[in-house]
Amino acid sequence: MKLYNFFRSGTSHRLRIALNLKGLTPDYVAVDLRTEQHLKDAFKAINPQQLVPALALDDGAVLIQSPAIIEWLEESYPTPALLPASPLDRARVRALAAIVGCDIHPINNRRILETLRHQFKADEAAVNAWCATWISAGFDAYEALLAADPQRGRFSFGDAPTLADVYLIPQVESARRFKVDVSRWPAIEAIDKTCAGLDAFRRAAPAAQPDAA
Repeated sequence: MKLYNFFRSGTSHRLRIALNLKGLTPDYVAVDLRTEQHLKDAFKAINPQQLVPALALDDGAVLIQSPAIIEWLEESYPTPALLPASPLDRARVRALAAIVGCDIHPINNRRILETLRHQFKADEAAVNAWCATWISAGFDAYEALLAADPQRGRFSFGDAPTLADVYLIPQVESARRFKVDVSRWPAIEAIDKTCAGLDAFRRAAPAAQPDAA
């Protein structure tokens, strides 16, 4: 397998975590968003949407969109599971992941921020304020859901990492990059510290990637 990704991309980060938790180590192929390598014809031939990540399988198939790739991983490599056993608990974990994947990340990703900078002339203070608005709204809800679960455990759900943590931790990393004080959400901050103690999360961190220089 080959993983086409960028060290600082939140979607790439979440996929790296999921791959590590599943015990998979695809070849790392860096796609430098800073130099717009993702917009070149070579990468467009791999992913017509020209976004990272993309996962090329050994049989030549290419998977795109991190939610779809992670679902494929869960179905193809079911152990360890990223979703709990019961349908109700699965829905709860998916909802936590969706707070990040549907409501925070998409309006804070690079395409949006570049549009704010170049089309609407936003300076970095305005960009950080934009990101903080949506991160805060999402984390407020995430924290409230954690507080309402008396059996939460050390992670977002229970005592083992799930899909929710796969999504949450890259968003915490992004929050800090945009100068958001994560200590406002003590449960989220505690989960982040717990995940930081696991090798699968440490190896997936942006600073640990070969293109992070």
